[in-house]
Amino acid sequence: MDDVELVRIGPDDWAELRDVRLAALLDAPGAFGARHADWADATEQRWRARLADVALTVVARSDTGPVGVVSGAESEDVVELISMWVAPGERGTGLAGRLIDHVVTWAADRGRTTCLMVRDDNAAAIRAYARAGFVDLGVPAGQPDDVPRERRMQHGGADHAADAGTG
Repeated sequence: MDDVELVRIGPDDWAELRDVRLAALLDAPGAFGARHADWADATEQRWRARLADVALTVVARSDTGPVGVVSGAESEDVVELISMWVAPGERGTGLAGRLIDHVVTWAADRGRTTCLMVRDDNAAAIRAYARAGFVDLGVPAGQPDDVPRERRMQHGGADHAADAGTG
């Protein structure tokens, strides 16, 4: 894991986001609101806009290329952790915790709490978020019955941020 570097990327890095995002959407199609088909033919302009519109995007880079990604969408009072993915070969190495911690620390530096939504049936992700200090708030009321249920989780506070990378 030590040879994996976390790098904040911006609009000029659109091709790297494209590569890692398409890999994520192919690997875990049920984990995201978007589908591979939604992005497969996206233009450079659309990829650049995604990076410009989302306040924080971090890619995990190894010698072989991108092996993980996470983003933080900023609002007035919270940062929403979105688009989290770790390549299958890097799972279980602590990389997920490092990516999560990066967003939590970034949000805390702005005086914001970190929240997220995660599919109710994604037990591995729920465990990773819990290890990183997130509290499961349950399934919010009003979710439609015809879509997979999602759970709301919120980071428990600054005391957990330092521990997030150990999971």
